[in-house]
Amino acid sequence: MMVCQLADRIQRDMVSAMKARDEKTLSVLRMLKASMQMAEAERSRKGELEDEDVLVLVRRAVKQREEASQLYKSGNAPERAEAELEEAKILEGYLPLQLDDGELNDIAAGVVGAMGAVGPKDIGRVMGRVMQEVSGRADGKRVKEAVTKLLGN
Repeated sequence: MMVCQLADRIQRDMVSAMKARDEKTLSVLRMLKASMQMAEAERSRKGELEDEDVLVLVRRAVKQREEASQLYKSGNAPERAEAELEEAKILEGYLPLQLDDGELNDIAAGVVGAMGAVGPKDIGRVMGRVMQEVSGRADGKRVKEAVTKLLGN
């Protein structure tokens, strides 16, 4: 069974949602719990899930809901689009606080300076290092924008 703190928090929140009869939150957390159990079963030989593994699953679920929302908007189904965004909002509560643009730009500039990066050919190397530095506090799209702005396109 899962021993990470985030998994325990999700389980406690699931129980609270059941008691409060909060069907939307309960549904979202049940889907997340199911994906956690599937990931754990796939990893059975490697050991139990850790917080970072669960964060990857949460980020993936948020991204899926945001993409689904866009599809529903383009398909002229605004109610479903809004429902997907509400689910994403519930899941975002399990992610670390996101860096603001200023903090992200400062980190990217520090990495560029430390690596001696000078142009677009260095974007990939810098991206990898910045992604390690922000460790889930900014998505790849935002990191790429910050790095590209510094090194040109």
